[in-house]
Amino acid sequence: MMSRIIRFYVEGFRGMTLGRTLWGIILIKLIIMFAVLKTIFFPAYLQGDDGEKGEKVSAELTERMAQPDTP
Repeated sequence: MMSRIIRFYVEGFRGMTLGRTLWGIILIKLIIMFAVLKTIFFPAYLQGDDGEKGEKVSAELTERMAQPDTP
């Protein structure tokens, strides 16, 4: 059963003409989104080992809980 399903998809991808180009564009866009944009917009603020990261997160959460909400 699994081999029939795998064969179905493999033959489908082999028979594509325009689909290959579209999948290539999709893959390029995903690489850009996750590799390039992640490094620009989401820098790694937490440096160090797991213990240091845990302490930083705990301190930040404690600090935010101590501050009163301002409307």
